[in-house]
Amino acid sequence: MTGQPRKSLLRARGGHDSSRVGMVELFFDLVFVFAVTQLSHTLLAHLDPLGALQVGLLFVAMWWAWVDTSWITNWFDPERLPVRSMLFALMLAGLVLSSSIPKAFDGNGMAFACGYAALQVGRSAFILWAFRNETTARRRNFERILIWLCVTSAMWIVGAFHDGATRLAWWTAAVAIEMIAPLSYFWVPGLGASSTRDWDVDAHHLAERCGLFIIIALGESLLVTGATFAERPWDAPTVAAFLSAFLGSVAMWWVYFDTGAERAIHRFAASDDPGRVARLAYTYLHMPIVAGIIVCAVADEIVLVHPGHAEDAGIAAILGGPALYLIGNALFKWATNDRRTPPLSHLAGLLLLFALVPFAFAHVFSALTLGIATTAILVLVAAWETIALRRPHRPAAS
Repeated sequence: MTGQPRKSLLRARGGHDSSRVGMVELFFDLVFVFAVTQLSHTLLAHLDPLGALQVGLLFVAMWWAWVDTSWITNWFDPERLPVRSMLFALMLAGLVLSSSIPKAFDGNGMAFACGYAALQVGRSAFILWAFRNETTARRRNFERILIWLCVTSAMWIVGAFHDGATRLAWWTAAVAIEMIAPLSYFWVPGLGASSTRDWDVDAHHLAERCGLFIIIALGESLLVTGATFAERPWDAPTVAAFLSAFLGSVAMWWVYFDTGAERAIHRFAASDDPGRVARLAYTYLHMPIVAGIIVCAVADEIVLVHPGHAEDAGIAAILGGPALYLIGNALFKWATNDRRTPPLSHLAGLLLLFALVPFAFAHVFSALTLGIATTAILVLVAAWETIALRRPHRPAAS
């Protein structure tokens, strides 16, 4: 008698629910709700150039941990017990990582580095085990990825043994290598390079996962706004700051979800090389979008607490958050649509933000006035794009 063939852990493609995001994936995301909150609070507590650089590095690590896992659940069925167990283990590592964020450059550096290394290396090792009966190309792809992640994880841990500038240098190098790795197709001597055509992603699933992460970040922004508003006296400046923050969040949702996300999915699904689209548009170009939302959350809290005046670092956050968000969306829409240039509405919004810079840093405006102005710019961009895309035969004017 012959044994029954081992059932694959891969998702079944082409079925009615094959692209559905599973409940366990949403449960996994709760760890990163906490991570986004930790990042915004840490940036607010260290709002200076060094603090921004440190939080930026931690943000990239957090994003890389999340998006790499989303690629994996794009291929593997999260309803299968081994895959689900892997996600629970990654949640534990992610919770350690998230809890360590506020003091990652202080006493909790080793906890952050070990949590991150366990998440990245452990996930790749599991995939190699899961791919043991799959094609050689698939196994080779993750052998290369595992080698890259072992190198960078060692750098994270070595950096944790040091303090100050040395830790920053090691971790900066680790982040740089991890960002270069997909661009180099994970080339390894003797094993060659991968191909984006080997990364046969399900466009609808990955697009939905990234859209849900945008919702997570926007939700964290609303939580910060609501919690801060609840603790403040409800006078006219506070109410105005609260309404401005709320409208800004609505405008950010509108800019991403009204048309951009759906149009991008259609282009993504129709691509003859979806792995290339996923790498550029959904891995790299979503980083400034999420970063912009986090910085906007910091800016909203600054305006709520200090509506009359903001220091230069606060002004940089009030202007920088919307700018990051519009840059990310402009590049994302440019990469996922047949455009010769980024959307005109987004470029105009960035120009208006730039025009505010000299007045803002000359402290011509109060923090509240500046916050209202940036919200108005986001609302303008959302309205402009909506009107332009609904106007017949004018798709390029958005």
